[in-house]
Amino acid sequence: MLELVVGTITQGLLWSLLAIGVFISFRVLDIADLTVEGTFPMGAGISAILLTNGVNPFVSVLAAAIGGMLAGAVTGWIHTKLKIPALLAGILTMIALYSVNLHIMGKANISLLRVDTVYSLLGNLFSTPTMWTVAIVGLGVAILSGLVLLWFFGTEIGAALRATGVNPQMIRAQGVNTDTMIVLGLLISNAFVAVSGALIAQSIGFADVGMGIGTIVIGLASVIIGEVLFGVKSFVRSMVAVVLGSIVYRIVIALVLYLGMPPNDLKLFTAVLVAIALSLPTLKAKWLAR
Repeated sequence: MLELVVGTITQGLLWSLLAIGVFISFRVLDIADLTVEGTFPMGAGISAILLTNGVNPFVSVLAAAIGGMLAGAVTGWIHTKLKIPALLAGILTMIALYSVNLHIMGKANISLLRVDTVYSLLGNLFSTPTMWTVAIVGLGVAILSGLVLLWFFGTEIGAALRATGVNPQMIRAQGVNTDTMIVLGLLISNAFVAVSGALIAQSIGFADVGMGIGTIVIGLASVIIGEVLFGVKSFVRSMVAVVLGSIVYRIVIALVLYLGMPPNDLKLFTAVLVAIALSLPTLKAKWLAR
């Protein structure tokens, strides 16, 4: 039971990086960015192919982040320079990334068994069991990511990025190039998604070209659940809510599986869960208006 609880929370922490990436695009920029469905397996694929070629695991994660940045920048460029709607720009990049990921990986699936990973290196260094090593890495990465983002969004550039999503006309009148801010936001967002993909691939022992299917819904579920349960009264609270929402989502998934839900129905369950969470404010308002 302890292993199940720790494993579930750990997965929530690792997936929280994806949730943070979705939060940046969906809440900060007010863009539904479907690029993440291609960026997630891209990060996993880059990390996996480098690991199988003997590259340091930490370097492979960094390379995954750079790959995610490039993918996000492409989506941003398509949206801002070609004036294609953000949703369609994300879809175009996502489709293109499927082929790109196959070229990167060389095949649809790469096994990471008997390959050094971030967790095996740290586990050997500190002589800790794999379960606790993954948990510590997940917690450390989640905390570090949150602190870095809180610092960044407190800077002048970060504030301009947040303002771009809230009121682009106003921030444009202040002399800020909103196109640059959008590209920057999508670049940062997809970097987090790719790192999440790399760390999760190393934790589960393989990378698959199709592992990104449904990731946007998982990210949205984490964001929405976090906001509903923990509130959004401040930006700091919103960031914490996203991480906690990711953990709660994983606990809910583990619980419904434990109660006997077929794994094939998980995506359907997640979609229904997100729809209910998104409609809660409207349902609440209608109920109070009665």
